[in-house]
Amino acid sequence: MYVTSKDTKNMNKATLQDQALNQYIPNKQRKASPRQHSFICLFIPHLYETTLTDHAIMDNKLSMLNLAVIFISIPVLIASTYIPGVKGTIGVNYGRVANNLPHPVQAAHFLLHSTIINRVRLYDTNADTIKAFAHTGIAVTVNIPNNQISSLAKLSYAKEWLETNIVRHVPATNIVRILVGNEVVSTGDKLTVENLVPAMQAIHTALVGVSLDRLIKVSTPHSLGILLTSSPPSAGKFRPEYENQVLKQILDFLKATGSPFLINPYPFFGCSKDTLDYALFRTNSKVLDENTKLTYTNMLDAQLDAVHSALKLLHFDDIEIVIAETGWPSKGEPGQLGVDVDSAAEYNGKLMQHVSSGVGTPLMPNRTFETYIFGLFNENLKPGPTSERNFGLFQPDMTPVYDIGILRKKANVNYPSSPTPVVVGVPISPEPKPNSGKRWCLPKPEANDENLQKNIDYVCGLGIDCGPIKEGGACFYPDTVRAHAAYAMNAYYQTTAKNGYDCDFAQTAATTISNPSYGKCIY
Repeated sequence: MYVTSKDTKNMNKATLQDQALNQYIPNKQRKASPRQHSFICLFIPHLYETTLTDHAIMDNKLSMLNLAVIFISIPVLIASTYIPGVKGTIGVNYGRVANNLPHPVQAAHFLLHSTIINRVRLYDTNADTIKAFAHTGIAVTVNIPNNQISSLAKLSYAKEWLETNIVRHVPATNIVRILVGNEVVSTGDKLTVENLVPAMQAIHTALVGVSLDRLIKVSTPHSLGILLTSSPPSAGKFRPEYENQVLKQILDFLKATGSPFLINPYPFFGCSKDTLDYALFRTNSKVLDENTKLTYTNMLDAQLDAVHSALKLLHFDDIEIVIAETGWPSKGEPGQLGVDVDSAAEYNGKLMQHVSSGVGTPLMPNRTFETYIFGLFNENLKPGPTSERNFGLFQPDMTPVYDIGILRKKANVNYPSSPTPVVVGVPISPEPKPNSGKRWCLPKPEANDENLQKNIDYVCGLGIDCGPIKEGGACFYPDTVRAHAAYAMNAYYQTTAKNGYDCDFAQTAATTISNPSYGKCIY
C-alpha cells in the first residue's frame, strides 16, 4: 500500500489517499530521494499523470473552473521567461519579512510590466498576495509553513484548506504548485517530518477531488544538507537516516504524481577565498571528478550533479530537478569575502544565463533548469547577519540593486503629428458586452516591446491624454514600454464603444476584468 499509517484511527484517511494515488501508480516498486539548500561547498575536501478520478456528477461551476484554468494556462506555457539568445524559465522568491515593501498589487504589477520574470514563489498563502497576481498570467507557487504540516495530514482539514486558500483564487490566479513546508527533512522535528508525506498525499487527494491535480502539483523543497556525500558529484548520496525515514516516500509520491524534486542550493554559504571563483562561475575555475573524468567549471553544477547522483542511486534520476532557491547577497559585514553588489550581480546574472542556456551540467547535459532567484526585494526585518537582509534583486522602492538584464526596455512617449496607423481590429460584428461590469484593455503577455511602442505612438498621436505616462505623471513608473502601453491602450479602449475589436491592436491586446490601477495611477 502506498500510504501507510501506524495509527488505526487514521486508516480511513490512508485508504482514501491510497485510492486516489493507486489508480495511476505503476505496480513496480519505486525508490526515493530529495535535496536542500546547504552550507556545504561541494567538490573540495570538505568543500561540500495522473488519470482524473471519475466523477459521476460534476456541477457546472467545477466544469467551468477547469475549463478556465486550462485556457489561462496556455499562454503561460507559451510565454516562458526569455533571456536574449536563450530560452528558459526564471522565477523569483517573493519574501515579505519587511515593513517597507510595496503593496502586493504594486509588486505583481511591477513584475508583469517591468521585468521578464513570469514565475513567483510565495512563502505563504496570504489571500491579498495571491489575489494580487490574478489575471497576470504569472505562474504562482505557494508555500505551506512548516507549522501547519501536521494539521494538513488530515484529509478533512486538507480539503478545507484547499477550498479556502487555493480554489477560491483559481483560475484568476495561475497557481501551479503547492509546496508543503521548506527544508522539513533536515529540521530534526520528528513530528513534522512524520506528517510531511501524509500532508502531501492529503493535499494531492483534495486536488484530485476538485479535478485540479493535473494543473497544480505538490512538492516540498530540500536543502543540500540531506546529502551524506557530495564530493565528487558522481558519488552523491543521501543520508541513510533521511533516506529510510522519509525520502523514499517523498520520491515515490513525486514519481506517481509527476511532480518535481525541489532543492535550495546556495554556493555562497560554503565558499572560501580559494573557492570564490568556482562559486561565481568564473572561467579560471575547473575541478575534475576522478570517477567520471568530467570537468566542473562552477559549484552549482557540482551541487546539482551530486543530487542527480543521489537520485540515480535510488532509481529516481528521471524526476525533474527544480532550483527552488538560490542567490547571492549584495551586502554583508565589513570585509566579508565576496559580499558586494558586483559579486551578487555576477552570480545571479551568470546563473540566469547558465540554467537557461540548454548546456546543462556534466551529468545532465542538454537541458535547462526551472530556477527561482532569492529574492525579489531586500527584506529589512529578516533576522541574522546583514547578508540575510540583502539578497534582493530590488530595493523596496522597486529600483534595482544591480542590473542583470531582467528589466524590460524603457518606454518612449511621444506625440507624432501624423501617427502611423495601427490596425485596431476588423469590426465584423460587435462582441457581446460582458455581464461582469467594467473591463480594461491590456497588452498580451507575448506582445513584444516594438509593437507595444507603436501602440503608444498611435494612441498618443490621436490626441488621447498620455500625460499620466510622461515623466512626472502618476503612471510614469514603472518606466517600461509594457507599463506605458498598458495605460495608453486602455485609455484608447475606454473612449470607444468597448467592442472586442476596440482592444485588439493587431492582436497584441486583450481585455480583463481585473482593475490594473495602482497607487495614484488610475486606469
